[in-house]
Amino acid sequence: MIVNSLSLCYHNKLILAPMVRVGTLPMRLLALDYGADIVYCEELIDLKMLQCKRVVNEVLSTVDFVAPDDRVVFRTCEREQSKVVFQMGTSDAERALAVARLIENDVAGIDVNMGCPKEYSTKGGMGAALLSDPDKIEQILSTLVKGTRRPVTCKIRILPSLEDTLSLVKRIERTGIAAIAVHGRKREERPQHPVSCEAIKAIAETLSIPVIANGGSHDHIQGYLDIEDFRQATAASSVMVARAAMWNPSIFLKEGPRPLEEVMQKYIRYAVQYDNHYTNTKYCLCQMLREQLESPQGRWLHAAQSSQEIWRAYSPQITPKMCLLEWCRREKLAQPVYETPALLPSLSLYQVQRPLDRLFCSVVTVAEQKYQSTLWDKSKKLAEQSAAVVCLRSQGLPEGRLGEEGPSLHKRKREAPDQDPGDPRAQEPAMPGELCKKPFVALASGKESPLEGR
Repeated sequence: MIVNSLSLCYHNKLILAPMVRVGTLPMRLLALDYGADIVYCEELIDLKMLQCKRVVNEVLSTVDFVAPDDRVVFRTCEREQSKVVFQMGTSDAERALAVARLIENDVAGIDVNMGCPKEYSTKGGMGAALLSDPDKIEQILSTLVKGTRRPVTCKIRILPSLEDTLSLVKRIERTGIAAIAVHGRKREERPQHPVSCEAIKAIAETLSIPVIANGGSHDHIQGYLDIEDFRQATAASSVMVARAAMWNPSIFLKEGPRPLEEVMQKYIRYAVQYDNHYTNTKYCLCQMLREQLESPQGRWLHAAQSSQEIWRAYSPQITPKMCLLEWCRREKLAQPVYETPALLPSLSLYQVQRPLDRLFCSVVTVAEQKYQSTLWDKSKKLAEQSAAVVCLRSQGLPEGRLGEEGPSLHKRKREAPDQDPGDPRAQEPAMPGELCKKPFVALASGKESPLEGR
């Protein structure tokens, strides 16, 4: 994944802010879906990144940066390659450059965190601690600008005096960075303190590079139109949204935010697709729920100890395909592939349409075994779900219905009636939610039984 050098533009953009534990791949993709132009990853420390190995994950179609303990520190994919900015925590120019060269082919931009006031960032001289050392700021940014092919930015907070703030940002601009993000609060201030639109405006009127306004979630930004109001109040080129986007990333939609339940279900689908660790998924969903954490679903989510428990807590549309995908990952099996053979005949799942009634039937291969339903479905999607049900039942696994537990599948499997494929009832299309009632057949490895209607 290689992005053209210096291709990222910071003018008139809606930006997802870097947020610790929030800015992982599922949230970044969700923000892009809802209209964000640029997405920042969470701050990642230079020393941690330098221990990582770059791995192309062919199963997930991602690029992973994996620590020695096999933990994925940073994961990205082609969908975001021209829009994701990598934010690092650093206090050393050479380490910063080493990290930039490690990741520059997989991201669109590189940012240095100079605004985080939390101890985990400042204790190593990183984050807001850099604001008291302009020489080090200049050294880090100049080294990155000269040494990497990606546009370099930084994110700062304002200093106690406006004069000192303007002096610092002028010095930063001279390093050659592409843009600067300004959180309009001082290092010691927190969200309950008012953001200084006046300070951001003074910076924007002083510099010639794009200024990205940040810090408006508490006082200014409750909806899409508020983002533009905040931009105008600060005279900034672009706006970076943090907590308002964490609560509901559809805030970037011009049409207005989507219902929270819909947003959470979409987030869960991305979390499943990209094998996000359940603790991170749970944390992000809890941030969205906020005051609803005391609801029955909120309490269930808070108590969840696995990805499957999270699905059951807040995703009624748990599909057999999702369950099969999760099981294959746990068992370290190849990911099931769902494609149409007319397009890609070499893939392991094929779908056949019966000309008479235009119904579909599918066969899926998992762990060198082929699985086929005896029933035909009215759509390709349902046919794929049917094939997934057959595989799950044959393994005695949950199919994804709410309240379903693994052991009950063994009983359900034994009770499933045998049914003649020629029975007229076998020709009726399954309706959503009725897949569990289907009989099934499992075909032996390497053997395909002829499908009806071929």
